[in-house]
Amino acid sequence: MQRVVITGAGGLVGTRLSEMLPDEGYDVVHLTRSRKKGDKYKSFMWDPEAGICDADAFNAGDIIIHLAGANIGEKRWSPARKREILDSRIKTAGLLSASTVGKGIFPSAFISASATGIYGSVISQRIFTESDPPAADFLGETCRVWEASADPFEAADVRTVKVRTSVVLAPRGSALSKLRAPAAAGLIIRFAPGNQFFPWIHIDDLCMVYMKAVTDAGMAGAYNAVSPEHITHDMLMREIAKQKRLPVFLPRIPEWLARGILGEMSVVITTGSRVSSDRLILSGFEFRYPDIRSALKAC
Repeated sequence: MQRVVITGAGGLVGTRLSEMLPDEGYDVVHLTRSRKKGDKYKSFMWDPEAGICDADAFNAGDIIIHLAGANIGEKRWSPARKREILDSRIKTAGLLSASTVGKGIFPSAFISASATGIYGSVISQRIFTESDPPAADFLGETCRVWEASADPFEAADVRTVKVRTSVVLAPRGSALSKLRAPAAAGLIIRFAPGNQFFPWIHIDDLCMVYMKAVTDAGMAGAYNAVSPEHITHDMLMREIAKQKRLPVFLPRIPEWLARGILGEMSVVITTGSRVSSDRLILSGFEFRYPDIRSALKAC
């Protein structure tokens, strides 16, 4: 069986992909910083900060899925946190390329996570496509260097795919859990200005994007992993309220208050633009959850 080596395998996407890939005949192995007793999958040790990776982790012809990276929305963006977010993407990819193509071991494909944040923290009527340049703000620059860290594989003629992920919706452990948390108190709370777009994708569709990138030798370059339905933050919260049969808290949380609580990270919820899924659809991909109503019901 062809091996698929996954970094960040303990996360939301990595966990689901690890379950799906063996059903398609792939041998899944993980790169991990620490082994746990009773691990289901074979694993190899690595330490990106120290530049150490198990020499036996890779074989020629492997497919590498690189999902490792510090969570953008987990903590306030202090200067130290920003450095951690960048390093967790740059150093890990650098170690992967040094441990493979740098040693004459050529994978059959390198599939790297990226994000639709590459288009910047703005509210715009523009529909962004993969041909648009990266924004100059923190998210745009983070995604730019994140994607650039995959370039050594492309330069070595390894098929390279960059999956620009939007906000992932899942029953547990995703941004949706935070957005609907106030529902426990019987209310749905919105964030100003309300007209910020909310590019999103259901976890099952995102995992199928990765599965397609694994199996489709014609896929290369950047792809926006985003639902074809464009919705605003207000539209999202109204649909959540409708499905949970709860009232919407009328005043929106003002932007100044969101920034006071979250700092610069508040742009994640107070800005957003439309992102095109056309290139992904033209590749033959079919969404299981193309609209927010069905996606939320599934969650």
